[in-house]
Amino acid sequence: MRFRIALLTVLVSTALAQTRVVIHAGTLIDGKGAVLTDRNIVVEHGRIQSVGPARGRVDYDLSRATVMPGWIDTHVHLNWHFDDKHKNVSGRESPEDALRYTAANAKATLEGGFTTVQSVGAAVDAIVRDKIAKNELPGPRILTSIRQIQGTAGDPDALRALVRKTKADGADVIKLFATSGLGAGGAQTMTDDQMRAVCGEAKAAGLRSVVHAIGDAGARAAVLAGCTSIEHGTFVEDATLDLMVKNGTYFDPNLLVLHNYIEDPASFNFNEDTVAKLKSALEPTATVLQHARARHVKIVFGSDAVSGAHGRNAMEFIYRVQDAHERPMDAILSATSVAAESLGMGKEIGTIAPGYRADLVATEGNPLDDITNVRHVVFVMKGGEICKNQ
Repeated sequence: MRFRIALLTVLVSTALAQTRVVIHAGTLIDGKGAVLTDRNIVVEHGRIQSVGPARGRVDYDLSRATVMPGWIDTHVHLNWHFDDKHKNVSGRESPEDALRYTAANAKATLEGGFTTVQSVGAAVDAIVRDKIAKNELPGPRILTSIRQIQGTAGDPDALRALVRKTKADGADVIKLFATSGLGAGGAQTMTDDQMRAVCGEAKAAGLRSVVHAIGDAGARAAVLAGCTSIEHGTFVEDATLDLMVKNGTYFDPNLLVLHNYIEDPASFNFNEDTVAKLKSALEPTATVLQHARARHVKIVFGSDAVSGAHGRNAMEFIYRVQDAHERPMDAILSATSVAAESLGMGKEIGTIAPGYRADLVATEGNPLDDITNVRHVVFVMKGGEICKNQ
């Protein structure tokens, strides 16, 4: 019965996407830095037709809300979930449960205001991605790496072959690990030659490459290898940030995941030593974000949402403003036009302007005045489809 209701909702939303819809925005943040008031957004066939002064009949009156481009999270793990005992079991469940939980996480993420996500990466992501694209399930637009590539996968030739296989399997992006995790210290684990092989082959195949890099050495090697984006970057030094500016490398520091782990360590079976390391990473992550912003590194928005964080991705906005002292507008731009550009979709999503896909999110209250207003999502549209309307 629940599946039939969900399918009916999708079909109704699809029908709405084919009609002309007028939305009145009391406040509009366009995703490029402009703030407008009392604007009508005209949507037709899933795209924005015009943005102009408010006049005439409207279908959705958001005069008390703040309307933004649908938010984009460039780093999530949609398959991660808790079991009925509230323990993280991701990767140890049946295929049927993996699909069910991933679909539920996708739906929660969409209702939280995120119309596009990059999930990095499990094979089940692609199954859910395709079902959402066919309007068989509700959820955000998904890009996925399908798998994660480690240095242990072989020599440069073997890694190039794995990149080609990953593309053939349907991946939208390549995810690789340049370093160990935070708990292991973040030292470089993939050689420079291996990174050049993976990122070079990805580029040759027309794919982007996003790199898990905690320590500076691995991050710097990834930048020199021509990889697209550095994820985490907890201990990245200023010289590497300068190199990122020179090479046009995107940067995706993640704060939500640290808070998520620290607030609920028992669900992940973390011991006191691990929790202490997570807590110790909060300050350097905030600091490197500040340094990157001062140097005009292209900073994108990624929450690294795992079990317990899906649907709460917007907390990343709050932590960036409160922990790293980001300007609310900068945080919003990271999750809209800058994130869209990093995905190679800068002319399709992330901006409220004629010709762009009609991806919209509206909050009760203005996040520019109080960033915690991102928690109060009252309206979501994806590709002209109404996904949430309170």
